[in-house]
Parts: sequence; structure tokens; C-alpha cells
Amino acid sequence: MQRLLTVCVGNICRSPIAAALLRADLPHYTVSSAGIAAVVGNDVDEHARRVAEDAGVAVGEHSARQFTKEIAAENDLILVLEGGHRREVEKIVPGISGRVMRLSRWTGDGDIPDPYRRSIEFHQAVFAQIQEATQAWAARLGGR
Repeated sequence: MQRLLTVCVGNICRSPIAAALLRADLPHYTVSSAGIAAVVGNDVDEHARRVAEDAGVAVGEHSARQFTKEIAAENDLILVLEGGHRREVEKIVPGISGRVMRLSRWTGDGDIPDPYRRSIEFHQAVFAQIQEATQAWAARLGGR
């Protein structure tokens, strides 16, 4: 397993931040992100970027993209931010359930809420949840 995909709704808040955190902790993995209802072509939300960069996370360039069967086929493990995302991913790619898990699998296995159009404080709280979850994955996948 060398290719990881993070998936949320718009691919502008949670999944690109999760991908950036995983790339930092798992440099020998290829990590990307997508959305089940992506705001295709958009950059990372300004609050999400600011919170991540204030925490020292290099988000880099980003262009939101729609989750597809082709993207699924390119990845070994798909990490979703909510249970509903898992159901949507499985509708798009039937039979994929064995490769789909919640990002929070090792930190309570609950939904990580969508901070889109919410306060900077809400973004900070969501970032903390994403960071905890990605660190737990990195520990299990042999990260630094």
C-alpha cells in the first residue's frame, strides 16, 4: 500500500488539509484528495489554509477535483471524513468497501464535521481533529 486518498464533500477544506498532513508524516506515500461534490478547480478554503499554515503545515497548490472511479482505482486506501462519504464513494465504485475507512478510524471512528463557511475557531477545532486522526494513521503506516 503506497497510495492514499482523502475524501470529503467539496475538496476545499478537510480532505486537502488531511492530505497535506499525511504527506508530511508519510513522505514515502503518494497522498492526494478529492470530493464527492467537489468545487472543481477551487483552491483550499482561505480559513482552512490559514489554520493549517499557522500550524506549520505546508498546504501547497490545490485544485479541487471530483471523486471518480478512475481516481479510486489509482489509490490503495481511501480515507473519508464522514460515514455518509463512505456510502457515496461506495455508490460511485461498487465493491470498494474494503479499501474505504474513516480518517478517524483510530481516534473514535466518528464524523469530522465540515467547517465550510464557519468561523476560524470552528476551522481550528476541525483541524485539531484531522491532525489527531492523520497522526494515528501515520503511526500505523510507519510514518515519522
